[in-house]
Amino acid sequence: MVNVALIAHDKKKLDLAMFAKEWKDVFKNCKLYATNTTGKILKEKVGLEIQTFESGPLGGDLQIGALAVSGRIDFVIFLRDPLTAQPHEPDVSAVLRICDVHNIPLATNLATAEAIVLEIQKKLNNQK
Repeated sequence: MVNVALIAHDKKKLDLAMFAKEWKDVFKNCKLYATNTTGKILKEKVGLEIQTFESGPLGGDLQIGALAVSGRIDFVIFLRDPLTAQPHEPDVSAVLRICDVHNIPLATNLATAEAIVLEIQKKLNNQK
């Protein structure tokens, strides 16, 4: 099983939902984790089964970071809004740092997210 964390800042949540819908055939074969609001949107708009945590500002980013530290996350897609200041920026930075420290592939925009999904698809095909 491939474990994927999906996170998006407010202005990127619909972009992530559209992206997840496009790649639903890949994501439905993964164990998905998301922060609360992002997860709710993905469940409603895309119909994916997702384990959710707190919203990012309430510690959800850190909860996903803890999963990454424990080796339970294989890939992270975190669509960030680079033009809006985030009140929980230290938590965001912590997730990015954890991905770097533990060598977890991380996408922060749609172009790198697509590259990651192609890798996930390859991994899933190899598991068959």
